[in-house]
Amino acid sequence: MSERSPAPGGLALVEALVNTVDLESGADSLDTAEGRARFGITEGELAQARELRESLRVALLAHAGHPPHQAVTPLGELLAAAPLFLTVATADGSAALAPVDARPLLSRVAAAVAESLVAGTWLRLKACEAVDCHWAYYDRSPAGRGRWCSMQVCGARAKMRRYRAKG
Repeated sequence: MSERSPAPGGLALVEALVNTVDLESGADSLDTAEGRARFGITEGELAQARELRESLRVALLAHAGHPPHQAVTPLGELLAAAPLFLTVATADGSAALAPVDARPLLSRVAAAVAESLVAGTWLRLKACEAVDCHWAYYDRSPAGRGRWCSMQVCGARAKMRRYRAKG
């Protein structure tokens, strides 16, 4: 739905996962083998991937100052099951948190969140304010106060609703 460029670094994975479902139509790309392959998950891991997706969406809604769209397992509880370890590059001494096992989606998401915390970008990944959207987007606005994934779609709809309500 968004015309924005993808989130930086590992947050692109988080953004892509959250955006696998279109809340307005109900279409879920994880329903297809191709959609699952994109994230390296099997049909048997689908329920866990969906649980992770919606827990991420709640966190991204919170980043934008919005209440949860549904009751979910807290993201911290899910990510606690994905242990990370510290890597240090011998060439330049740079350090990073990496998943103990990079195969599970949960581990890759945990590493992406950790990377974004260090980079200071985690709070810039948000979910659209529109209740029929909640699409994930990376807020590049100078003040970090973006509200919609798309000003041309969700923002315009919200502004039109407010205008008509004044009527």
